[in-house]
Amino acid sequence: MPTEEPSPEEPTTEPPERPARRLDARSLRGLAHPLRMKIFELLNLDGPATATRLAERLGENTGTVSWHLRHLAEHGFIEEETGRGTKRERWWRRVPVTNRLETTDFQDDPDTRGAVSLYLHELLGQYFNRINTYIAEDWPDEWRNAGTISDWSRMWMTPDQLASLNDELFAVIRRHLPDENTEPDPAALPVVVQLQSFPRRRYPARPADAGSADTGNTDDGRTDAGNTDTGHTDDPQGSAE
Repeated sequence: MPTEEPSPEEPTTEPPERPARRLDARSLRGLAHPLRMKIFELLNLDGPATATRLAERLGENTGTVSWHLRHLAEHGFIEEETGRGTKRERWWRRVPVTNRLETTDFQDDPDTRGAVSLYLHELLGQYFNRINTYIAEDWPDEWRNAGTISDWSRMWMTPDQLASLNDELFAVIRRHLPDENTEPDPAALPVVVQLQSFPRRRYPARPADAGSADTGNTDDGRTDAGNTDTGHTDDPQGSAE
């Protein structure tokens, strides 16, 4: 059953956050593999599955997927769902922990830079593929109008201001996360919220660019690919900063 909306007199409480762990070099290497990240993404987005079902979705050999599942379990990213399946067919699920990657932890570790680069490359690929899939699919107007792909590019911030902005955005998302024991509304569908906020290098304009008109941005610096025909990512692997 959906939770009741609190009355105006009642304080609005946020759902408890998942336990979090900070990825170290060993756990990062255990996850930073293209196929393992795809397996982990499917378990995160669609819930528990067997090696056979995952292999069918990924077009891979079942034995190969089983090996990678055991590897993910060894590093604490997934676990077997007890009481389900058989000795020959095991069900796997994501461990309910938010994985956090701090890229600055590895900036002085040349042996781990490759894993960081691979992880981020694959993660961004997953974000891109989700949006591409959404755009290519047919959706009713009410869902097209509810989704958005937008960006705000005319923003100037210090590192502290950018961190504060992200904290506020995360707090908003957390307020909308349902309790794990709450049944969703029958009209609800899984929703992915993807958030990317980052600085860009400043490039001085060439003389020929002076006075040129901006294209693609609204007056507030926001590029909106359309609430009518595009759409808005819980994290597949966790957050990376």
